Amino acid sequence: MQPFVSQLLKGKVKQLGIKNAENPMDREWKSGMFKEKTSEKVWLSKTNITGDEVADTKVHGGPEKALFAYPVKHYAYWKKDLSLDEIDVGGFGENLAVIGIDEEKTCIGDTYKLGEAIIQVSQPRRPCWKPARRFKVLDLALRIQNSGLTGWYYRVLKEGYIEAGLKMELLKRPYPQWTIAAANDVMYKHKNDAELTAELAACELLALNWKQTLNRRLEGIESVQEKRVFGPNQKSK
Repeated sequence: MQPFVSQLLKGKVKQLGIKNAENPMDREWKSGMFKEKTSEKVWLSKTNITGDEVADTKVHGGPEKALFAYPVKHYAYWKKDLSLDEIDVGGFGENLAVIGIDEEKTCIGDTYKLGEAIIQVSQPRRPCWKPARRFKVLDLALRIQNSGLTGWYYRVLKEGYIEAGLKMELLKRPYPQWTIAAANDVMYKHKNDAELTAELAACELLALNWKQTLNRRLEGIESVQEKRVFGPNQKSK
């Protein structure tokens, strides 16, 4: 099946939660992950689609994370794993809800024609604490990470209008060995394999932040994931 965009989603930053709530999971927070589907043609720039926002620009958005894609089929897994019927397409803040493609079939550097635009896979998503806050599941980031069902990001090589329903035409696949699944395995499951780490870090089209993390690992410096996966969701020890 040729992959296609089932839904195109965008959203503004929202302020949520209760000020000074006792439970950290109920406290105030900001997020742009509450996306809504649109049937209109939307302009895709080098950094985002028109009308879409991110709350924390230090770790979200920008040229290497212009579009976040997530396979529609994964939500069946999450409904069962979390016993949560309300989790559905758009739940993880994706812009592209895709069908016919997943982490095993997507590679770093894959270049697609999507409507008027040309997009290129830059990196897997590294899940943070915000989906956990949204669905009140403290270890959700770790579950996403360990499942391998992370989704991935695209950079934009050519700006243009895109819309839901578009087929994704593969133009180039320079690194067939570096699927999103394989990259995730290096990052999370093979931390002590210096050879694999070096090979992935040398992948020219891998996003810079992933290269930096991998190169620090080769220097013996392992990034601490606690802040990313739990953040302010848990009480300070």
